[in-house]
Amino acid sequence: MSAPNKSYDPVEVEALKPEEIERMRDEALAAVAAAADLDALREVKAAHAGDRSPLALANREIGALPPQAKAEAGKRMGMARGAVNKAFAARQAELEAERDARVLVEEAVDVTLPYDRTPAGARHPITTLSERIEDVFVAMGYEVAEGPEVEAEWFNFDALNIAQDHPARAMQDTLFVQAPGKKAKEAESGVVLRTHTSPVQVRTMLDREPPVYVICPGRVYRMDELDATHTPVFTQVELLAIDEGLTMADLKGTIEHMVRSLFGEGLTTRLRPNYFPFTEPSAELDMQCYVCRGESAGNPDRPCRTCSSEGWIELGGCGMVNPRVLTAAGIDPEKYSGFAFGFGIERLLMFRHSVEDMRDMVEGDVRFTRPFGMEI
Repeated sequence: MSAPNKSYDPVEVEALKPEEIERMRDEALAAVAAAADLDALREVKAAHAGDRSPLALANREIGALPPQAKAEAGKRMGMARGAVNKAFAARQAELEAERDARVLVEEAVDVTLPYDRTPAGARHPITTLSERIEDVFVAMGYEVAEGPEVEAEWFNFDALNIAQDHPARAMQDTLFVQAPGKKAKEAESGVVLRTHTSPVQVRTMLDREPPVYVICPGRVYRMDELDATHTPVFTQVELLAIDEGLTMADLKGTIEHMVRSLFGEGLTTRLRPNYFPFTEPSAELDMQCYVCRGESAGNPDRPCRTCSSEGWIELGGCGMVNPRVLTAAGIDPEKYSGFAFGFGIERLLMFRHSVEDMRDMVEGDVRFTRPFGMEI
């Protein structure tokens, strides 16, 4: 067998000539140096170091060389491509440093400036507390009912068994929009700004067939002076339940569930006899003080500012719906009975959050509402 023939001249490939490799390398290095930003550098990399770059295409031609010429051509090509990659990495680091330095200047934040020119707002605590009360009763199966704030005198007084000569009808207590009997063709009933949300209960009884379970929140109006404990416009929540066989025991159980849902477990309630034209029997509703749990009563060593050391906090009025009210709404009092109670949310807010002046609730100062936050 004869030895391999190594005496022939190697095949010369134009792209692999030393001067051609140097030319492609120098063009790539010049393009890298001329890149003004990172976007331009990425374009240079694709053109001079990518898979379709002149150096990459020339590198593929090494396979066409004889064995003894491949090593030298591969060495030259490797050195050229290495120089281009090294120059690219150096230029990229330089451009990134310039970008970071520019961002620090252009996007600098002056921490000495006010952090917020527009103060954050907050929901009014009256709204928040009213919706929390609604949630308690909706979870029990009640519906939320609403009605007009400008109301006919019949709905506000007559249908609720409030007599024509009742003191609440006087101009000193009620804000009249239109007095009764001003025109010959006009009905005898006047128009008032409602003094309670009980007219919503009357409208509900007229519109629906029993059973009725509704809660009626809303603003009411009375001829009161604005001071630390009174306001002519305040928010009231009333409840009405009409069904067969309802008793004071049902009223007491509903009240206790509300108190425990709003103030915590373990609190007791009591009913004190009273008189209201629209309920019979009627009672004042008290709850055990949620701060001292009644321990301040008769105990001078442990005074309580929330309940004035009485041990009880008055919530509002309640009772069984007067049969005359049921009759006025077209409901048979022999078949159905019902209970109702109501209270003012402003007063509830005052002793629940130690608010000392009711005027703070209506002046619109965000410094009052902001501590209550944005609870929804």
